[in-house]
Amino acid sequence: MSAKIEFFPVDNGDMTLVRLADTVSTTILIDVHIRSAADDPNDQTPDVAKLLRRKLLTDSKGRPYVDAFLLSHPDKDHCSGLVKHFWLGAPSDYPDDDLPQAEKRIFIREIWSSPMVFRRASKNLTLCDDAAAFNKEARRRVKLWEEQGWAAEGDRILILGEDENGKTDNLTAILIKETETIRKINQNSCSGYFSAKLLAPFPKQDDEEAEKLLSKNHSSVILNIELSAYQWSTTPTRFLTGGDAEVAIWDRLWTKYKNTPRELSYDLLQAPHHCSWHSLSYDSWSTYREDAEVSPDARNALGQAREGALIISSSKKILDDDKDPPCIRAKKEYLAILKPVDGGFLCTGDVKGCETIEIIPQNDGSVVRKVAAAVSGAAQIAATSAPRAGTYNGIL
Repeated sequence: MSAKIEFFPVDNGDMTLVRLADTVSTTILIDVHIRSAADDPNDQTPDVAKLLRRKLLTDSKGRPYVDAFLLSHPDKDHCSGLVKHFWLGAPSDYPDDDLPQAEKRIFIREIWSSPMVFRRASKNLTLCDDAAAFNKEARRRVKLWEEQGWAAEGDRILILGEDENGKTDNLTAILIKETETIRKINQNSCSGYFSAKLLAPFPKQDDEEAEKLLSKNHSSVILNIELSAYQWSTTPTRFLTGGDAEVAIWDRLWTKYKNTPRELSYDLLQAPHHCSWHSLSYDSWSTYREDAEVSPDARNALGQAREGALIISSSKKILDDDKDPPCIRAKKEYLAILKPVDGGFLCTGDVKGCETIEIIPQNDGSVVRKVAAAVSGAAQIAATSAPRAGTYNGIL
């Protein structure tokens, strides 16, 4: 099985399935945005729940599963459908064994959750039912770990980023601090196939204004994931994903890594916040239009495209209008980042029907893209670059 990254067509929302090239095809699902006509008769969204189940393996009990589920942040467009389509609760209480396969809830072997992201989000919005249910399940798993000092599949959790006031100090065995690297999934080593550096969220700031700014700028989990085409590939593919992180977050990341820009370099970028202008600028696109100014630091942080890189917008079609997200000006900025390295920009909103955009890592770190058959009547597979010769830093 080759490594693969799949972006689902979920309108303005994120739902990304990462599959490793290891022998057991380990999977990570990043966010979920599942809606259907049954929930809203006017909703014409493709049946991505059915599509997801079709792509997942089943365990010895016949349950469809993901090895890890990461909620980048608790906005509705990143967790819709979680309660309906996933099992949240003790594995022993799983109630769907006798249901048809298509109706069984997806079993989550390990949850990846950030307490600081939830804490910051809760200050600015009321959590939707799915987000509240995820938070409750995360707390259940943490409590179980505190009581037992271990956890079985379905009870496991990985905490991404320290909580405030030392609340995660006694959880070091299941804690990944900012700047640290994840090397295990579901407590199994993925050495040679996978690693992921945690770039954000940042810990609680002592400066009240700085903390307020980070909270308002969609604090999200940001990972730079390395995937190998096969074990110990010469050059792993780097996938930078950051939920809805906005401009102040990317500014801070550039300040932190401007002397080591490789930490932000990528072969594949998921355009933050569904290709929103607010990830690149403090100015409103609808107000200032072409007079809106790019933040140089945010642009540099998001500009570390390696040769042959791809940028994916998980969003509606991008039109030349006042809407944001997605924003036409943001798309133009990403195209400018890619132009020197002859990469490509893709949007899930351009895919017709219920298919994913598949990205296949290559041994030299470059990527091959497979666009859904519905786009042109036949599957399109195209290498984005020849073997790379170097790296583009894109510094303004």
